[in-house]
Amino acid sequence: MIDESAASPDEGEVILLNKPLTWTSFDAVNKIKRACRIKKIGHAGTLDPLATGLLILCTGKKTKEIDTYQGAEKEYTGKLVLGKTTPSIDLETPFEGEYPTDHITLDLMQAAVAKLTGELSQYPPIYSAVKMGGERLYKKARRGEVVEIKPRSVSVPVFEIDAVNFPEVSFRIVCSKGTYIRSLVRDFGMLLESGAYMSELCRTRIGTYWLKDAEEIEDYVKRKRLELNLDLGKPNLNPESEI
Repeated sequence: MIDESAASPDEGEVILLNKPLTWTSFDAVNKIKRACRIKKIGHAGTLDPLATGLLILCTGKKTKEIDTYQGAEKEYTGKLVLGKTTPSIDLETPFEGEYPTDHITLDLMQAAVAKLTGELSQYPPIYSAVKMGGERLYKKARRGEVVEIKPRSVSVPVFEIDAVNFPEVSFRIVCSKGTYIRSLVRDFGMLLESGAYMSELCRTRIGTYWLKDAEEIEDYVKRKRLELNLDLGKPNLNPESEI
C-alpha cells in the first residue's frame, strides 16, 4: 500500500510493506530501489531478519518524515518458548541452556508481564544493531567479545498473554521506540526463574499504520513497474541477488 497522503511521485511516497521472513530491512529497501529505479529511499524502523510484518519505506521528499515514523508507538504479536535460551534470544543462534519449567503457572506468568509493563529500564540484546564505539553490538557478539551494555529507558503500555500452549506462549506488546521485544522475552524468562527465547515476531502497527493495509513486496514492485512503464520482465526478488 501507498499512503494516500503521498502526493505525486516527485514528492515521494510512504510505502507500507509486509517484510518477509529472513529478509533484512535493508534487503527490502534495496529491492524496491533497484526494481523500481528509485533514487532516494529509506526505511522507518528496523525489523530483525527473523521477524515479519509492517515495514514503512519513504521515498523522495517523504524521507524527511522517517524520524516521525521511527518515533511512533509500535505494536507486535509473537510467540516465546519457555525453558531454553539462545545467545540472540531467538532462533538466529543455537540453544545454550535448558531451565526448569514445572513450577511455572499462569498466575506467575501474569505477574511477570505486569512487572514488564509501564516505564522500564531495559538492557538491549548483545545481538542487536545498537552501536557501541562506532560498531554494531551484533558484530562484537559474533567475535565473542564481552561488552558492558548500558540500559535504556523504554515504555511498554501493553504486554498481554494471548494464549498458552506450554511451553509456548503467545503475546501482544505495545511499546515505544527503542524497545527490544527479545529483551522483554529474556526478562520474562528470568522473572519466572527459567529461560525463554522468541520463536516468532510480527509487527502489526506503527503509529496509525496497520499491517492489514500493507502490500507484499512482489505486489508493490509489479504495480510500481507498470506505473513507471518499466517493461523489463519479472524482477528478481531474491534478497541476495542483483536486479
